[in-house]
Amino acid sequence: MTTVVALQLAKASGLEMSPRNVIEILDGHGITDDRYENARHRQVTVQSLEEIALAEAEVGRELPAIHTRRNITLASGLLDRTPGARIRIGTPGGDHWVELEVVRDAAPCKLLEDNLGRDAKLALHKRAGVCYRTISGGQIRLGDEMVVVSHHEAATG
Repeated sequence: MTTVVALQLAKASGLEMSPRNVIEILDGHGITDDRYENARHRQVTVQSLEEIALAEAEVGRELPAIHTRRNITLASGLLDRTPGARIRIGTPGGDHWVELEVVRDAAPCKLLEDNLGRDAKLALHKRAGVCYRTISGGQIRLGDEMVVVSHHEAATG
């Protein structure tokens, strides 16, 4: 289990990421008002500060999470990049959890290279987060918990 430490979105491709305290995710559509809302395969992106720290150690400088252009940043953990793997994010003790399913690894984008440099882009390869599609929507808030759904549990619902 880990917690959500940052939420952000960009209203259109190429625009600056905007920090949020809460985001709304719609079933099958992604984050409301984000550039990838209604995208087929890239509805939500998630990254981990632990993976960013590995890249920082490689390049020898800070790589601010906001510049990696991912929607959700988790405090810790190595993300499962296996297509079909699922996670749930929600309020501890709450009765509703957003469920997301891995589509693919999120490749570092050209804007990341422009903001952080080519060496950072290379260091973030396989560490720049994961692209998910939405299985069930709802709100995600700073401080919410993320739990991994077992492959068996995901398959049986």
